[in-house]
Amino acid sequence: MLLALVGAFFVARVVLSLKPVRVRTSGKSAVVAREYLDPFVVAGIAAFLLITFVARTYYIPSASMVPTLKVGDVLLVNKFQYRFGAPHEGDIVVFPPPIPTSDDFIKRVIGRPGDRLAIKNGIVYLNGKALSEPYIEQPPAYNLQIRNYGIYVTEVGDPASYAPLDPHVANVPARRYWTAPDRIPKDCYFMMGDNRNDSEDSHVWGFAQFAGRFQNGPEAGKPASFTGRAFVIFWPLTHAHVL
Repeated sequence: MLLALVGAFFVARVVLSLKPVRVRTSGKSAVVAREYLDPFVVAGIAAFLLITFVARTYYIPSASMVPTLKVGDVLLVNKFQYRFGAPHEGDIVVFPPPIPTSDDFIKRVIGRPGDRLAIKNGIVYLNGKALSEPYIEQPPAYNLQIRNYGIYVTEVGDPASYAPLDPHVANVPARRYWTAPDRIPKDCYFMMGDNRNDSEDSHVWGFAQFAGRFQNGPEAGKPASFTGRAFVIFWPLTHAHVL
């Protein structure tokens, strides 16, 4: 819509340049109109470039990141940062998930390529150490292990029911893409919502991918990427702060 609006202003500007017609209602020449159109065209192009390459606003429609992000929050997302470096642990990231949807997802980076990760009795262990997670709404009501070239999930209290995510419905790369049976593969990230038991995330649909193409799951073969890092909530003002 922004591009269409800029295009309309640009066409009007070109028409006025080619055929200088006087404005009958005021008697002023088309030069005045051109002087007003030029700033709109320049500002529109600048806004389009910013939205495409630098930053963009996003609206939060669900409770999967409560309490960090509330329904109705409006965020500013840095689309420039990941062009020069990979995500860090704890980053809140907007990305296309490895499942069919017209919307980007927003989750927190928990595990990165080469990490070992497990969840036991509501505690997330990264490379053997328990994570301190003051930002979560509630601990996860499931256990999880990354082992044997897969993601294994079970309900708490039922260790016998561990089962791997199905590569046909989740993005779990084939064995040849793993560097070790218990470490997150290259370009893959384990993402979780802060509202752990009300979040469709990596414990359901497998790994998000920073680059390349999704290896498995319903989006297999389609381009994978990270859109950007959320760095500030600017609306509503009562909840505005840097993330």
